[in-house]
Amino acid sequence: MPSVCRGNNHHRPRILFLDAYDSFSNNITSLLATLLDVDVFVLPIDSPLLYPTSENFARNLREELSRYVAVVCGPGPGSPDNDADVGLMKHVWQLAEGDLVPVLGICLGFQSLVASCGGTVRRLQRGLHGMVREIVHREDDEIEEDSIFRGVKRFKATLYHSLCGDIGQVAVPDTEWKVARWRPFPTCPDLLPLAWVEENRDDNRVERILMAVKHRTQPFWGLQYHPESVCTQKEGDKIIVNWFRDSMKWNEAHGRVQVEDGGEILARNAWTPSLLSQLPLELVPAEQAPSSESSWWQSLDVDTVYRSETVPLAHGMQVPDVVELLAPEEKERIVLDSANAAATATARADVRGRYSIIAMGLEEALRVEHHTGDDYATIKLGRVGGLPVNLSQQVPIANYGGIWGLVATFYEARQLGPSEPEETPFLGGFMGYITYEQGLADIGITLEHRRPHRRPDVCLVWVTRSLVIDHLLGVIHIQQLRLRGSETDSWIESTANRLLSSRTFQARFNHDSPTASPRKDAQNIKTRRPSRSTSIQPPMTKGYESKVALCQEFIAAGDSYELCLTDQTTITRPISEGPSGGEKPLFRKRRRSSVPPATPPPPSSWQLFKTLRARQPAPFASYLRLGGATLVSASPERFLQYDRDGRCSMRPMKGTVRKSEAVSTLAEAEKILHIPKEEAENLMIVDLVRHDLHGICGAGNVSVPHLLKVEEYQSVFQMITVVEGQLPRSEDSAEEQGAYGRYTGLDVLAACLPPGSMTGAPKKRSCEILLDIEQKQERSLYSGVVGYMCATGRGDWSVTIRSLFRWDDEQKKSGGGGNGEEEDHEVWHIGAGGAVTILSTPEGEREEMFTKLAGPLRVFAESG
Repeated sequence: MPSVCRGNNHHRPRILFLDAYDSFSNNITSLLATLLDVDVFVLPIDSPLLYPTSENFARNLREELSRYVAVVCGPGPGSPDNDADVGLMKHVWQLAEGDLVPVLGICLGFQSLVASCGGTVRRLQRGLHGMVREIVHREDDEIEEDSIFRGVKRFKATLYHSLCGDIGQVAVPDTEWKVARWRPFPTCPDLLPLAWVEENRDDNRVERILMAVKHRTQPFWGLQYHPESVCTQKEGDKIIVNWFRDSMKWNEAHGRVQVEDGGEILARNAWTPSLLSQLPLELVPAEQAPSSESSWWQSLDVDTVYRSETVPLAHGMQVPDVVELLAPEEKERIVLDSANAAATATARADVRGRYSIIAMGLEEALRVEHHTGDDYATIKLGRVGGLPVNLSQQVPIANYGGIWGLVATFYEARQLGPSEPEETPFLGGFMGYITYEQGLADIGITLEHRRPHRRPDVCLVWVTRSLVIDHLLGVIHIQQLRLRGSETDSWIESTANRLLSSRTFQARFNHDSPTASPRKDAQNIKTRRPSRSTSIQPPMTKGYESKVALCQEFIAAGDSYELCLTDQTTITRPISEGPSGGEKPLFRKRRRSSVPPATPPPPSSWQLFKTLRARQPAPFASYLRLGGATLVSASPERFLQYDRDGRCSMRPMKGTVRKSEAVSTLAEAEKILHIPKEEAENLMIVDLVRHDLHGICGAGNVSVPHLLKVEEYQSVFQMITVVEGQLPRSEDSAEEQGAYGRYTGLDVLAACLPPGSMTGAPKKRSCEILLDIEQKQERSLYSGVVGYMCATGRGDWSVTIRSLFRWDDEQKKSGGGGNGEEEDHEVWHIGAGGAVTILSTPEGEREEMFTKLAGPLRVFAESG
């Protein structure tokens, strides 16, 4: 016989959480662990470890449940009427008398309990996703002693559902309702109602929505609302505590104890193990030893030291000026540009745009590329010491647990020590992009359709030479990670000299040259209509509206709470870049000629970037020519930031109003944005982001210091929320996962893709739905992320919105050549969209999409 123990001795109680692939599940497991001081284990509802059709299913389920004091059936998309949506939940309610275990159902789990007891689950008149409502329960003097609502005052809670449990409440006359609502209903006699929400509808009728129940004879409880939401008031925590106490009392009364021995627990721990902890010992960087199988890239740039020199930023000098001065001929570029920084430096108010980062010497930088779906990554090096080498190796990623395990190995071997300075956010390290499609792979969505290209979805370059411009202090940091023992800082010195001795720099620094006159900006850019050879294909208005309506049908059916629908505009125009994707020279020498060119050349991608940054200055703007891609972005949204101490921050952005004469102050914008629809959009993504962070940071390590805050930007007002997390300390993770179990910011990045603000919730089901609605059109760089992870452990990533991009391998033939022949045209893409909720209108979503499209699209007419 296995030895057993009770939860009140040195063994901690364990709770099993049945996960229905919701994007709020980790918030619930965190709430349980912090409130109840228990260990929470997670089992997917479709776990192959307990497959209902297996021969020993009943015995295996019984043995697994015996290892826990209670079970929680979580929320999720879908309906309890669909077995695939509830999976194992259905079998928990059907346990034999001797196998019973206390169970709490939440949202979908609640609806599953109602359905198992004879009730029905139907659609609400209108869904309540992200809505906060008061939960009505019996007053203290009327409440039963064993009710989980004992001692609980009235409170408000967040609702995320479009389906509701129906136990016959509609048939009760209004005159009997106040008394009848607390009694079992004839159609569902085993369930005792505990709480309700009464929702006023447009037809002046009140919809009675069941919020909580208790089974009269078995240890089953259910809550329709979400107790874990950031907007559910803390008073509701008492209900979870009461439920657990009643569960433990039931266990004691029925002689049920938690089995401690007798086999391996099938469920996994609620936290996700670190990337480094999952590496085989021979792949751990600290354990690697030279061998005949060592790859050429394993030792390159490993033992480096940091060197820098700081020079003043000349008055009026902009980031593009620095790039054009120091790197006019480079074929590839990475520029992370805080384009709103000029105003920031003057006002010293909004420091979201304090730093700009320019990568230098990319041809001599190691890079890691991965095409989603491949079982390998490619590590490349193009030049060494100015000489072409063209080194390339395909590295299988299975042994690393996937692409992020390989990146973690590469990154860990090249990290700098904690003694390096912190005056700049980036000293050197990875810079690059990650596509939306890689994010889909990270959440388990396989792209079933054939991808007709070999483009990298992960493209990260190990940058050892860089410039960091501090707009607040007005200085440029010239930086290099160079091999230890190398005595020369020649690149730093030569770069500083080029800056300080250039005529442009000196003239602007001395304020005495016409070149220091104001540059043209959005007010004086000359508008040029696209040429006849330029083709623009925007989304079809009616087509987009029908997609919005289809999204709302999925939401009404319970398959999603919010769907971030997007569409793409394509611009086909004559090629402006050089051969093999190389950028044409930034500076074209103008030769005197009496014969003007027949057709002016189209603006280069760099010119497009300069126009966009002038028209839409943004704190997270970027320009990349990398891995066959060109990206021009004016993103206002930070995705993820983390520091070397494991503190991480995310800023989901939902709710926008453009500045105008009618809306010119923060107070006016707050009146427009603080309405149920806008707040619900933001709140749903906030709870999703909290879930993503909880999965890595663990219980009790995620907070929301700023909720639904309206911020002022140069051209818009934006509603944001700040969600912060703390990664487990090194000593804690080492104790739990072994000596090499340290978490890094890369763990957070890998766990949070794709950005929740671009998917909707629940994330996985919503992405699957959007793939179909968007007709499997790749979002590619749009909806992905761009940024860096510094060799010190810091990182900063933005969401690629308000952007345009192209790929070198995508060209179209088009007429219009001077001799009547077809010529090659390049294809640019602009993604735009918005979050569709149950309160959206097709017309309103269409207008929002076109508003977001207008800015990036306009640069094709205004560049030159």
